[in-house]
Amino acid sequence: MSDADPAVETSPDEIVICSPKSSLNTEDWWAIWLGALILLGSLAIVWASRPADLDARTEKVVQLRTEADALSIKPDSDPADVKSFRKELDDAKKKLAVNPLKSWMGKVGGWSNDPTRAFLDKSGQSALPGLAGIWLISLVLFGIGRACMGKPVATFPLAFTVVFLLAVAAQLLAGQNVVKHYNLEYALWALVVGLLISNTVGTPAWLQSAVQTEFYIKTGLVLLGAEVLFNRLLELGLPGVFVAWVVTPIVLISTYIFGQKILKIESRSLNMVICADMSVCGVSAAIATGAACKAKKEELSLAIGLSLTFTVIMMIVMPAAIQAMGMSPVLGGAWIGGTIDSTGAVAAAGGMLGETGLAVAATVKMIQNILIGVVAFCVAIYWVTWVEKTPGAPTPGVMEIWRRFPKFVIGFVVASIAFSWLQSQGLESQAITAAVTTDVGGVLRGWFFCLAFVSIGLETNFRELAKYLVGGKPLILYVCGQTLNLALTLFMAWLMFEKVFPNAASALSR
Repeated sequence: MSDADPAVETSPDEIVICSPKSSLNTEDWWAIWLGALILLGSLAIVWASRPADLDARTEKVVQLRTEADALSIKPDSDPADVKSFRKELDDAKKKLAVNPLKSWMGKVGGWSNDPTRAFLDKSGQSALPGLAGIWLISLVLFGIGRACMGKPVATFPLAFTVVFLLAVAAQLLAGQNVVKHYNLEYALWALVVGLLISNTVGTPAWLQSAVQTEFYIKTGLVLLGAEVLFNRLLELGLPGVFVAWVVTPIVLISTYIFGQKILKIESRSLNMVICADMSVCGVSAAIATGAACKAKKEELSLAIGLSLTFTVIMMIVMPAAIQAMGMSPVLGGAWIGGTIDSTGAVAAAGGMLGETGLAVAATVKMIQNILIGVVAFCVAIYWVTWVEKTPGAPTPGVMEIWRRFPKFVIGFVVASIAFSWLQSQGLESQAITAAVTTDVGGVLRGWFFCLAFVSIGLETNFRELAKYLVGGKPLILYVCGQTLNLALTLFMAWLMFEKVFPNAASALSR
């Protein structure tokens, strides 16, 4: 996995629109351009669609917030009343900004016995037009990016349509009520769907043009940056930083050394990807780190498979263990947020501890997500200056590190900074950014990730994967690393939230 695109081989019936000539015309940079187009375009549309009675709506939000705050500090207030006020406040905030693109952003819903129910929204209307909108937007965006990078486009529309339908199938499987209860997320099903095809009938050559794992997930990560807001870091303060930013690098470095020195894992890139996946934030960190250390597709698939498996287990076991040990929701939420890999699973597990546990868990995970760019940058430096350094050769310069650095991380960081600033500009700006990230950015990010997981499955062969499983070393690495992660995170969360800053989470629960 590298920043440089391989030479494109075209067949006589393929069409190439243009050839890449600039260093800015690569997959990493196009992930940034597409992410920026989605975010800036959505911002402009939401801004232009501001309601005429915005001042009155804003005044109502301020009034409701004042009443909710006053009610929450009354010693005899009914928690049900406080919750009702908070819900009314949230509804009022949403009315400050309207996103006309929302109707284009379709989702596959839940179902029990009848799968067709998944294609109806909450109001009973068909979700198919919204799914068609997602398909069309994604097809156009990635088609443009592919064409401008000089890659063949003749077979792309048909191939992309098939991959998209496989992603819909994965979402459908994940939406079944029993499956949802155990939080077996779409990522797992997307991977399974792709693996079934690639390891049975095989992935046909004509489908390869739409199997673009890195392009999909890199663009999704740029969109994720807009959701990682620094104001959440400020709300939780130093305790959250210590739990997320101190423990994480200790676990990452210690586990990597353990894999090399004790387990003697032959592939350094496999070792690094598993360590980053387990210690930072799961799949997103694995993708970014894999790009920096040139991890193979099979190595990435193995790391993601381990992550998804243990995420399901931890999401079920940890809330039960926290409640059995009598931990506070704040301590339990911080422990969950710093250890479970998937953001969705963190929210589900934290929610089992109540509103406070959910708020703390989600915030710690968001703070940890910020490390994606830092870890990718540090891994790029380490790989260039140490792992791939030839004995006797001069130390690679800054340009070599820059060449290896996954450029899409820049888009992630810039989006995070820009939307964090917008979020700090008042109620209206908060509503606009929420309308963009929730109604458009978040929905498209989910679909792009799903397309990526399907693609990973389609290009992974179990026979190639088998050699990485010899001796069970990757599993031992993950288990030992996650055990260390659990122990250190629990200690740091206890120290920070119970002893040093016992009232740190109060701002999140108001």
